[in-house]
Amino acid sequence: MFDNVLIANRGEIALRIQRACRELGLKTVAVYSEADADARYVRLADEALCIGPASPAQSYLNRAAILFAAHVSGAQAIHPGYGFLSENADFAAEIEAAGLVFIGPDAQTIRTMGDKVAAKRAMRAARVPCVPGPDGGLSDDPTEILRVAEEIGYPVIVKAAGGGGGRGMRVVLGADQLLDAVSVTREEARRAFGKPELYMEKFLEHPRHVEIQVLCDTHGNALWLGSRDCSLQRRHQKVLEEAPAPGIDAGLIRQVGERCVQACRQTRYRGVGTFEFLYENGQFYFIEMNTRLQVEHPVTEMTSGIDIVREQIRVAQGHALSIRQSDIRTLGHSLECRINAEDPFTFMPCPGRVAVWELPGGNGVRIDSHMTGSALVPPYYDSLIAKIITHGATRDEALARMRVALSEVRVEGIRTNVPLHQAVLDDDAFRAGEVDIHHLERWLANRKQT
Repeated sequence: MFDNVLIANRGEIALRIQRACRELGLKTVAVYSEADADARYVRLADEALCIGPASPAQSYLNRAAILFAAHVSGAQAIHPGYGFLSENADFAAEIEAAGLVFIGPDAQTIRTMGDKVAAKRAMRAARVPCVPGPDGGLSDDPTEILRVAEEIGYPVIVKAAGGGGGRGMRVVLGADQLLDAVSVTREEARRAFGKPELYMEKFLEHPRHVEIQVLCDTHGNALWLGSRDCSLQRRHQKVLEEAPAPGIDAGLIRQVGERCVQACRQTRYRGVGTFEFLYENGQFYFIEMNTRLQVEHPVTEMTSGIDIVREQIRVAQGHALSIRQSDIRTLGHSLECRINAEDPFTFMPCPGRVAVWELPGGNGVRIDSHMTGSALVPPYYDSLIAKIITHGATRDEALARMRVALSEVRVEGIRTNVPLHQAVLDDDAFRAGEVDIHHLERWLANRKQT
């Protein structure tokens, strides 16, 4: 048990975690860079400590500084949020070695799931459907590489075993491109992730991105909380998410969810996590597991009625889950628009001082944001400044509420991507729930040409 939590993150997720802690009667310690000294969550924390200058490497990625802040503040647990150090196995191990609680899975689980080859092997053992391709890493032998590709069937995709965020991967259409693609990707993997190991899979040409949220305690209980569709992406970065995934047979989703839960039991997973799948032609294919809280967790909270962050903290305290799988229902539909400080169509970041900050409200509207009027958006971090979430009895109702909510947004002093979201909501394919992971980039390209 613990009663004092250090939040090793910034922005909207720091405030979200802080609120959950306060509801549970826990004290919070905010750590911040010099650029975030005036942030709202810093003011609201029971204690706040500056851990370095604006550069993430010298602050939010500085493991020693964060651990020292926990020591001097008396914090007994550390919540990593998402991004930064949230999936850093060495950080989790250092926290545990210091006698503190890491609010997330243990270091070995993070390490296993962070290695895409090891994760795929674990999922196959639990009968979770995977993208066609071998379980092992890619050989250095050119002849063997070509043989594996022929066996899978072109097109294939070459990926870094330790990759993520859309880096360390290349699509190969034919044998004449393969060896060069492997060589370039291997070097990129070595530089970006510190390990050159690669693997190869079938490249799915028109898949959707569908997720299954899981929640597990340390008493053998594991739950899946429904599905999400995160297909609207640009350069592998999500823009808009919804729950549940529209137009997919509920029985099929239940079957996949149950297999995810079985995988969690087999790997002794603890806390929250997300299984990410590609979905094409009525089939699910596992691609990776995120061993942390997701940006898009609110749409699952809205449709399941479960406070995921609160349950994550209770699990870390050693509590057993108080809900059963039979208690979980999908209630209506929810959408989330990520509001970024960026030009809506060139996507250039637009940091600066906010002059006017007016966000919507009303029935079925939720806002997750750390921003206030006159707040400064610094240029050093991700441009996410708010998440607008709507909920309705049906997808159409959630869409209608999102259109109204976006129309009420008034932000001056910086540019935001609100106009992009408004345009996307009027797209025929999106309204029909029929978009794949390449749709937004095709849509943007067509818009540029016209």
